[in-house]
Amino acid sequence: MKRLRILLAEDHKILREGLRMVLARERDLEIVGEVDNGAAAVTMAQELLPDVVVMDISMPELNGLKATEALRQLVPRTRILILTRHADSSYVQQLLQSGASGYILKQSASQELVRAIHEVASGQGFLDPAITGQVVGMVSNDAARRGSTPKKLSGREQDVLRFVALGFLSKEIAAQLQISIKTVESHKANAMSKMNLESRIDIVRYAQLQGWLHDT
Repeated sequence: MKRLRILLAEDHKILREGLRMVLARERDLEIVGEVDNGAAAVTMAQELLPDVVVMDISMPELNGLKATEALRQLVPRTRILILTRHADSSYVQQLLQSGASGYILKQSASQELVRAIHEVASGQGFLDPAITGQVVGMVSNDAARRGSTPKKLSGREQDVLRFVALGFLSKEIAAQLQISIKTVESHKANAMSKMNLESRIDIVRYAQLQGWLHDT
């Protein structure tokens, strides 16, 4: 029986040890490596070529989003399963767009994690049942509004979102960028529409995943 080769990327040692114990019970799963930061995950995945990387989002050096983006380019056959406590649709959307094959919550039962690993390894996608409804709604609404072609932020839109995430008011952003308040609001609205962000909290979460706030 061919065993699926798993790389664990989780910066909390206790959680990583718990994952190892859960997966070690499965005869068809083999943990080939463990890392505690995103940069190490990228390096080790290139060396070991695992079938699946179980990836945390918030890690030192390189967060899960950036590590996933790198791995999709460097080892495209390796599947990425995001394991996180974040159930927010803004997180889910960004991680799936980055190339992750699945998204499961740390709050889920251990057998759900095992099922998720098998499904992404077989080429299927996986979404935790606890968030499937909101993600399906998010994707449907997003497609209805903008079509299926993903949109990118302009440089100025990124600048504005960075300042918003840092807590700057529109008039302060306008002064920093030397543009009008009306232009700031326009860039903010366009950026939020493109990235499906509905509130300042969504903007902060987006900024964290992009590494703009040096979140580890």
